[in-house]
Amino acid sequence: MLKIISPKVSVAVLGSGSWATALVKILTDSKVHVNWYVRDPEQAQKTSITSKNPNYLSEVRFKARRISVSSDLNEVVAKSKWLLLAIPSAYLESELKKITQPIDDKIIVSGVKGFIPESQLILGEHLHQHYDLPWEQFIVIGGPSHAEEIALERLSYLTLASRNKENASQLRQFMRTSYLQIKVSNDVIGIEYGATLKNIYALAAGIAHGLGYGDNFQSVLISNSTREMNRFIKKVSNSKRNINQSAYLGDLLVTAYSLFSRNRRFGNMIGRGYTVKGAKIEMNMVAEGYYACESAYRVSKSLGVNTPIIDAVYEILYAKKSPKKRFLKLAKKLS
Repeated sequence: MLKIISPKVSVAVLGSGSWATALVKILTDSKVHVNWYVRDPEQAQKTSITSKNPNYLSEVRFKARRISVSSDLNEVVAKSKWLLLAIPSAYLESELKKITQPIDDKIIVSGVKGFIPESQLILGEHLHQHYDLPWEQFIVIGGPSHAEEIALERLSYLTLASRNKENASQLRQFMRTSYLQIKVSNDVIGIEYGATLKNIYALAAGIAHGLGYGDNFQSVLISNSTREMNRFIKKVSNSKRNINQSAYLGDLLVTAYSLFSRNRRFGNMIGRGYTVKGAKIEMNMVAEGYYACESAYRVSKSLGVNTPIIDAVYEILYAKKSPKKRFLKLAKKLS
């Protein structure tokens, strides 16, 4: 039976893209009232008037009484106990710096899947080190899921990772809908790194597709990506985990293969000969893997992790190496 959440619960979603819109849909479908921060005042006004996001997942209509839309970040933060962050990692720190309200009593939920460029840390580490946020007040939303399928109410799976089981269970209740299956985990670091790294491997899959590699190569590429991800995560957090679980491998597979995946699409364009600038203009959306790749490359080198796939993607995107030549070199290293 669907539990009706008290209207006194104060939950904010910060961000206005596809994933933010999907999170608002999930919460409002679960009868939670959402304070929604939409940075652009015009978009915020249109969303408030129409109860739809005019720019992303515009087919989704919300019940007007369950959303309060504002372009005033501090107003939204002040009204909310729970803050769900769904702003692209490349822009997140500039938004966090705008917050003048205290957040030490907030529960922060990450829908962000990338490194914070200013610190080269994933969000949980960044908030803990730079904002003194206790780990117990932090939750990660892991996949596998696409915003587009949530909009269509196709059965999807999420994992909520937190060191505070009670908080994770409460968020699970906030997000309970007929089209979601939600698990709770305590592997905060592992799931957040996995959600970040899988975007880079999806870029690699897209580049391979754009270059004309077939399914046989893709299977080997993703198999090697899984092992590489495991090596990387073990180096930063050597906790007990099963990399084959859906929060890790499942999230990687859906991002690498799905036609909804913007990271795969971005990589596909690079493989077909687009420049990075050209691909960004054509997509008009953020491919988190592009931004994550630079930080992941630098972190892997500092930790001494063997990451030939991340290295190849980095050299293509940032060192402007030929995708064709670099993948010929990479192919010889895969097994």
